Amino acid sequence: MIRSMTGFGQSNRKIPGFRLQVEVRSVNHRYAETAVRINREWLSLEDSIKKCVTRDIKRGRTDVYIAVEPDGQSGKKLVIDWDLASAYMEAAGQLKAKFGLKDEPQLVELLKLPELLHPGESAEGETALPEQELMACVEEAAAQLTAMRGTEGAHLHEDLIRRLAVLDGHLAAMKAIAPEVAEDYRRKLAARIQELLPQDTVIDTGRLEQETALMADRCSIDEELTRLASHMAQFAGLLEAEEPVGRKLDFLIQEMNREVNTIGSKANRYELSKLVVELKAELEKIREQVQNIE
Repeated sequence: MIRSMTGFGQSNRKIPGFRLQVEVRSVNHRYAETAVRINREWLSLEDSIKKCVTRDIKRGRTDVYIAVEPDGQSGKKLVIDWDLASAYMEAAGQLKAKFGLKDEPQLVELLKLPELLHPGESAEGETALPEQELMACVEEAAAQLTAMRGTEGAHLHEDLIRRLAVLDGHLAAMKAIAPEVAEDYRRKLAARIQELLPQDTVIDTGRLEQETALMADRCSIDEELTRLASHMAQFAGLLEAEEPVGRKLDFLIQEMNREVNTIGSKANRYELSKLVVELKAELEKIREQVQNIE
């Protein structure tokens, strides 16, 4: 079944010392490209992350955003510089004695003193990010992305099947008109000759038939209709394939457009020209949808 190239997946989890958030987004792209954005200290995991995300992705631009943040309970603490604190208190006592001050230093004021407090180190081992936890988070986000691409692909499949049915209707109408093309040309040629030649001129019917046959062959759209029907059948078959078929479908759309353009250049009836316009409009809608297929 076909899959879309657009999708989104997200996973969040808490582990001791960290909060993890993984977002995976994919959009249309001619080839398969993957970019990972992660904190510098975790760059060693980039290759593993790419392989995990692209395991089920064959085409499209995929961006992976990974945020790793301390959870605020990782053992970090403030350390008091007791020697400096003692020096501050001794200085306060000297000032109090010299100037006869009565107020005692307040705790809030002490905490504001420069360099009295400074961050301590986390407990040993708490700064290491468990790789398996991160990869499990990536796996979950990637699975959501794949599922969404599959769901979008199912919608595209239904839409393209409906549009193929419309093309089939237009093709059937063209096939009904095709045999009348040569006869229309024969009548128009005979009428034109009668207009140009004197009334008493005898028309060489054999030559007329020969010219009509030659022109009918040039105006025939049978071959184009046959090839168009073949391309449409191949297109319908690819919609049921398991492997990525976006590029093949895009190629078939180009070939179908080529056949329709040729039919349009040969069209000598209003009904046929109208069908050509409708076919081209429908093919353009299909082409836009195919751009989203993996």
